[in-house]
Amino acid sequence: MRGRGERPRALVRRAPGLFLLSLLSACTVIPSARPPASYPSRPAPPPTTAPVPVPPPPAATAVTIGVRPGPSVESLRLTDERASAALRSFAESCRSLLVRTDQSGLTRAADWQPACAAASAWPADRAAAFFSQYFETARVGSGQSYVTGYYEPEIAGVRARQPGFDVPVYAVPPDLVRAWPAETPPEQRMGQPPAGRFDATGQFVQYYDRAQIEDGALAGRGLEIAWAADPVEFFFLQIQGSGRLLAPDGTVTRIGFAGQNGLPYTAIGQLMRDKGLIGNGPGQYAGSMQGMMAYLREHPEDGWAMMRANRAYVFFRVLTGDGPVGAMNVPVRGKVSLAADPLFVPLGAPVWLSTDRADVGGLWVAQDTGGAIKGANRFDSFWGAGQSARTTAGGMAAKGEALLLVPRGSIARLAGTGAAGAAARK
Repeated sequence: MRGRGERPRALVRRAPGLFLLSLLSACTVIPSARPPASYPSRPAPPPTTAPVPVPPPPAATAVTIGVRPGPSVESLRLTDERASAALRSFAESCRSLLVRTDQSGLTRAADWQPACAAASAWPADRAAAFFSQYFETARVGSGQSYVTGYYEPEIAGVRARQPGFDVPVYAVPPDLVRAWPAETPPEQRMGQPPAGRFDATGQFVQYYDRAQIEDGALAGRGLEIAWAADPVEFFFLQIQGSGRLLAPDGTVTRIGFAGQNGLPYTAIGQLMRDKGLIGNGPGQYAGSMQGMMAYLREHPEDGWAMMRANRAYVFFRVLTGDGPVGAMNVPVRGKVSLAADPLFVPLGAPVWLSTDRADVGGLWVAQDTGGAIKGANRFDSFWGAGQSARTTAGGMAAKGEALLLVPRGSIARLAGTGAAGAAARK
């Protein structure tokens, strides 16, 4: 969802640690492309004697930082009520879980087959027994967790422009593509190319930033899928990555993360903190989303400049179904779904949280990602829609411990496979 900025999360996903929000990750793939054939060819760059850059080291994963067995699932004392909600979301994740490559290195798709085969028919009133039968717990790294929150905003918006609704909601532009800049040496062309566009000369350049888009770079191209009333509310909806548009006639349109312009996310909460605007002193504001919104409304000129300092911009699509869609392309559900870093958590895996806030403790399912949700045991909890969800998510900052629930036998297999085993035995 969390494209997903602080969360570019289902809600889209987000410095959410400072923002207490996150931005959903991408559900739409920006295509790779070459410059159109009509662009003039450019001469090859002259030879250079500069030293060849050394490729960056591989990214850390759950396996490389160390995985240890945790306590038995039975010892967690799951209730059937809580476990049944997690079972439903786990079962919905299986269609993706069984075909995805686990970037964390913890599991293989086949490991999930027994649990997935049983999940859809398992009785809800015995849900705790399901997790006890098919899973074991694993502690990644220290296991020390930090949890923020996100939600599905509801803001005033319409599908067709009308007076009072002047903030465009854009679909992904067709000229937003992924490609390697011509000057990128072949040995550095690893992984996914950056997002950008080809200019009139055929040169691959960065895509338009937030200020350029707000100043009309995309106007008149037929990309508007809706119109919002309040630029501040829409800014925070972009951080969340999805939301609901409420029209004056009562019509509700759900929109979800479709893509991002490829530019880095800048957390407005961090900018405010750097300027001494967040705190408990005179003239300072709370570090919650509500506090940041209050500052932006009370200081419109400075607030507008601060929002534009976040050059990242999120594009949307109209959603159907009973919930916002996360990074696994399945609905994320309030008080059940988490955004996590897939390098450390298999997407679709159940996660047990024990924190200094009781409301975020218990069994969840990792179904989403976020642009600022990075690292081991870093999570963003989804709270649904409405004012209660907005309040909880906006003020969520919990510390504690996390356990991953992985298929039985996963840790023993890791312990016997070379380097992965060495990491597992740390």
